[in-house]
Amino acid sequence: MLGGRGFWILVWYGILALGLIGLWASVLWGRRLRWQNLDEILRAAGTIQVSAGMLLLLYGLAQQVATGLLGLAFGVFVAAFVAGRNMPARDGGTDEMDDDGVPPLAPASPPDEAVEADRHEESLPIGDRSS
Repeated sequence: MLGGRGFWILVWYGILALGLIGLWASVLWGRRLRWQNLDEILRAAGTIQVSAGMLLLLYGLAQQVATGLLGLAFGVFVAAFVAGRNMPARDGGTDEMDDDGVPPLAPASPPDEAVEADRHEESLPIGDRSS
């Protein structure tokens, strides 16, 4: 085994910590988005389940439970994929954060006429200054 069992236990504890942080952030963000980020919440839950299952396997405890957690995590990741694919497309004119008082980004303004004229002059072939 590459790195030894202790190394992989440490790695999976790190992945568990990332999953817990991801779940916490997803729940906070989900409250602001009215739970439209279900795919992120499911991915974080799946990460926690995978790391818990792998830790149980590495410690040699409850191997059937660990295998069940890994199978359940696979189902959760598939559900996250399906939930992400079924999310309604955002239209460009609205922003979810409008209720928080944060203004949406302004649309790009049309180019200035002077800048457009300079571009036109630069694109003329050499020697042709008829315009």
